[in-house]
Amino acid sequence: MDSQKDALQRIIATLANKNEELQNFIETLNHTFGRVQDNSTQVVSDLEEEFDTLYSILDEMKESMTNTIKQETVRKSHELQNQLTQSTNALESAEELLEFANNALHIADEEEFTKAAKQIKDRVTMAPAFRLTMKPKATDNMTHLMVDFSKERQLLQGLKFLPVPRAPEIVLGDCLVIDNEVTITWRIPVEDSKIDHYILEYRKTNHEGLPRVKDEQCWEVLDNIKTSEYTLQGLRFDTKFMNFRVRACNKAAAGDYSDPVTLETRAFNFGFDSTSSHLNLKVEDRSVEWDPQGGKGVDSKVKGKENKGSGTPSPKRTSVTRSPAPRGARDRFTGESYTVLGDTSIESGQHYWEVKPQKDCKSYSVGLAYRNLGKFDQLGKTNTTWCIHVNNWLQNSFAAKHNNKAKNLDVPVPDSIGVYCDFDRGQLSFYNAENKQLLHTFKVRFTQPVVPAFMVWCGGLTLSTGLQIPSAVRSFQKTENGLGGSNSSISQQDPSVACDICFYDKLPSVDSSLMP
Repeated sequence: MDSQKDALQRIIATLANKNEELQNFIETLNHTFGRVQDNSTQVVSDLEEEFDTLYSILDEMKESMTNTIKQETVRKSHELQNQLTQSTNALESAEELLEFANNALHIADEEEFTKAAKQIKDRVTMAPAFRLTMKPKATDNMTHLMVDFSKERQLLQGLKFLPVPRAPEIVLGDCLVIDNEVTITWRIPVEDSKIDHYILEYRKTNHEGLPRVKDEQCWEVLDNIKTSEYTLQGLRFDTKFMNFRVRACNKAAAGDYSDPVTLETRAFNFGFDSTSSHLNLKVEDRSVEWDPQGGKGVDSKVKGKENKGSGTPSPKRTSVTRSPAPRGARDRFTGESYTVLGDTSIESGQHYWEVKPQKDCKSYSVGLAYRNLGKFDQLGKTNTTWCIHVNNWLQNSFAAKHNNKAKNLDVPVPDSIGVYCDFDRGQLSFYNAENKQLLHTFKVRFTQPVVPAFMVWCGGLTLSTGLQIPSAVRSFQKTENGLGGSNSSISQQDPSVACDICFYDKLPSVDSSLMP
């Protein structure tokens, strides 16, 4: 019976998955069908616009060339008309002179004849008929303004739809997700020298299967990519997966999208648990800031006993305003425990996050704690908390703390601290977030889930999550775990608690490239 139920459950799961695939496929078909209609209308409109533009260009060219012919006609007509007027006047003058010369032949008086002959000679020398060019200044030929559109007609008759690039293929084996960067590589199935650039689109999703048409995130577009590989940098992995697709473009058109791919982008995401925070802390999703005015307003007495073995004095009675905690929530920290916990527990696996303090922050701690930490307990002063503590007030100090014991760290305080937790191996390490220098490591046998923990006084902290474990940290952890043991330690805590503490200074096996 049980085996049959198990088999039926598997069948139900298979059917449910298939139903989801079919639903997604139907949505894809409907979306594609609608886009076909929309895109068809659009390309017809674009075609009409192109032809209207072509008509407009032809009309403009026709008008311009017609004007050129008219101007040439006017020029030639003007030149010939001038020549005709000049020639007519010259002819009239020549005819008059000819008549005068013929009359001079009949003059009997020798002196009068000589005078007339001289006058005729002078007039002939200056006669317009002998000064005119007997060649037309313009011809009647207009063939130089004729056109031959045979090539253009061939071009127009050869008009075709634009050649569209083939859809690229994303090479999944060459894609890389590391250090909060994603490298996508693709290729073109057929060589195409006319491809000008590519368009890469991506979106975040928590859906593991094939990319859906409708998702909670929109596609982000990266245009004008000149190579067949692109790396997205500085990403925050706040979803489990990312979808990617790419299309090729020539000078005029974009081709079809590649088949989309889904890459896993899991990382540890959490925020501050505002229900746990001290009332003097102003908590937002990714930041916490000391607020000396917080908690003032309504008087209520807070009583607490001194924490055994913590070395922390009992907090003074203070006036605070307490917000009602949600059902199931823990008590707020109070007294001198200016603490806030993360809102997500760590129960297994490897995780990494970073914390950046304000430049003028006087005191802060970063680490891990069990969630049952007492509301008066301070980080590093109990056997259920592990942290590094920075004090910039009165006397500067930088130390690793646990169970009210401290080890001074002989390294500069970084601008930002990276926290690495390997729950299964029982390891908590702190790094300089900029150059990945190891600051300190705790070796712990965790007996229950832990949560990120923070203390801040007179300043603020900014939290960065959604981070992969940096490759430099992974490399260092492999080296460290291969060494075993430690080169320094502080005294063992209460043996009833399953926890060993090891403190690591600079290890000789650490790659020098990881050091500042």
